[in-house]
Amino acid sequence: MTLWNPESSEPLSYQFEEASGDPEADLERGVQLLREVQAGTRGPLLRFYRPDPTLAFGQRDIRLPGFERAAQAAQSAGFAPLVRKAGGRAAAYHRGTLIVDHIEPHSEAIIGQQQRFKVFADLYARAFRKLHVDAHVGPIDGEYCPGDYSVHGVPAADSKAVSAVKLIGTAQRVISGAWLFSSVFVIEDSDPLRSVLDAVYRAMEIPMDPATVGAADDLVSGVTVEGFVQALLAVYREHTQLLEA
Repeated sequence: MTLWNPESSEPLSYQFEEASGDPEADLERGVQLLREVQAGTRGPLLRFYRPDPTLAFGQRDIRLPGFERAAQAAQSAGFAPLVRKAGGRAAAYHRGTLIVDHIEPHSEAIIGQQQRFKVFADLYARAFRKLHVDAHVGPIDGEYCPGDYSVHGVPAADSKAVSAVKLIGTAQRVISGAWLFSSVFVIEDSDPLRSVLDAVYRAMEIPMDPATVGAADDLVSGVTVEGFVQALLAVYREHTQLLEA
């Protein structure tokens, strides 16, 4: 039994993947793994990868009159515009971010869907705090892809950030017998993300404060993706057995 899946007593496997050069295929890979877990050919899994520059739109975004302009703005900034199958609003990521797909079998996957947002937000905020990032759970005014369980970081007196910044974007996909909880952790190099998100949200006419777009290394100098991976694995090990795939 784990915090995120009361049915499961299996160890949690984890694997690292390299970005393929095809952002759409990398995004679809998570759904393929979800189907494998649903079919029982894989057990519970954590998939880690550092993505190529991508602007992932949510399903609601494509219905907006400004969607085509937003997709063009993303393309012009060097971010591949894609539409993800999970929920949420537009989010941007690149090699300074980390994507983690947590996939679990569950006979009643729809049950506990909302609770998973809370459980993972608390867990991920603790991982940031291991690196001395002052991370908290809850929305901040003007954030992109807003949610009740956003994880944001509060700047210290000597940090580069001038206000609280969103550190994680999360989305969830649930199918019969399994779920996928996908998270984008913003660790390094926030400037390109801030610029492209500002352009995209303006094109879609969705209010968004660019100051809320930041990265962990804006808050604590020297934080790296590699260091965050180790902090996150340490937090997971407090709750379950991990096996490298």
